[in-house]
Amino acid sequence: EVQLVESGGGSVQAGGSLRLSCAVSTLIFDDYAIAWLRQVPGKEREGVSCISSRPTSITYADSVKGRFTISRDNAKNTVYLQMNSLKPEDTAVYYCAAILWCDYDKYDYWGQGTMVTVSS
Repeated sequence: EVQLVESGGGSVQAGGSLRLSCAVSTLIFDDYAIAWLRQVPGKEREGVSCISSRPTSITYADSVKGRFTISRDNAKNTVYLQMNSLKPEDTAVYYCAAILWCDYDKYDYWGQGTMVTVSS
């Protein structure tokens, strides 16, 4: 069974940092890019960042460039999203998802989501 499991969400004050983790099943880790997306209730889901497998390429949404960093640890089958200088508008449920490549339009597998709350 393919699983993506997020962790690391929580509550933080504006300007603070959090690191999200996405543990990915061995079955797919080497073959898929992993994306982070976020969604606020009542709003459209937003792509935040994506990292491909090989060769490694990375994309960021303009809203998080310079503040968020995505990385992958191939030994641990885990993708991280380091979030610094957090703003209240970063508050959302964050999901990781597996996609064949970062500019594709179909996500094949999803995690359950982790809540991030940034207070002012």
